[in-house]
This record gives sequence, C-alpha cells and structure tokens, in this order.
Amino acid sequence: MIHKLADVQTKDIGPGTKIWQFCVVLPGAKIGKNCNICANVFIENNVVIGDNVTIKNGVQLWDGAVIEDNAFIGPNVTFCNDKYPKSKNKNWQLLPVVVKKGASVGANATLLGGVTIGENALVGAGALVTKDVEANATVKGSPAK
Repeated sequence: MIHKLADVQTKDIGPGTKIWQFCVVLPGAKIGKNCNICANVFIENNVVIGDNVTIKNGVQLWDGAVIEDNAFIGPNVTFCNDKYPKSKNKNWQLLPVVVKKGASVGANATLLGGVTIGENALVGAGALVTKDVEANATVKGSPAK
C-alpha cells in the first residue's frame, strides 16, 4: 500500500509494505517486505531497508543507511552520514549508518555517521550515538553509554 499523498519513485518495494502520506522515497532506495514506513519519512537513493522494519514519523534516511530485518526506528530519529558537514564540500566522505537485525532506536536519538547499532541492541530515546553499539546492548544519554 502506497498512500496517494506519498511520492514513491522506487520500484524496489517488497509485498505487504505500507508507505504512508507525505513520504518521499527516491528511485535508488530498496525496501523489503512487510515494512511500515510512517508519515513524513524521507528515504534517499542509496538506502537499504530489510523486511519487517518499522520507521516512525519524521525520520530521514540519508545515503548509506542500512536498516536490517525486524528493526524499529522511533519517531524523529536523526541519521547523519558526514562527520564534517559543509555546503559544497569537495572532500565529502560518505559514512554509512547500519542498524542490525532486531535493533530498536528510540525517539529523537541521533546516530552519527559511521556507527553500527548491533543486533537486538536498544538505543534509548534522545541518545547521541557517537560510536558502535554492541549486539544486545542498551545505551542511553549524550554521548550514549
């Protein structure tokens, strides 16, 4: 199901996935089956989303983001893919963010470029993740520990 008010440009969407109103999904994005992409989500070209993923309202997934199967991304989670952002930076380097299988990221958390959230890990609401999170770990705070 793709809501009539969504702008979905990719054809690479698995069966059973729902994309709600005011989402923008660029043509290179890959989205698995049985996902729920809530309202006001932006998904850039070089993004891969696995199966059974929930992405809540207000999330932007920039190039390099990988969300594996059964992951949960809470409302307004911020993904970054550049440690030194500048306008028209000729030396820009893509730093992917990976959220592994079964991991959950709480509302308003910020994931800096280059981090991996391990399998079944939990990132607390509002956390600032500056380094990798181990599998099955729970982190919270700023910086997340």
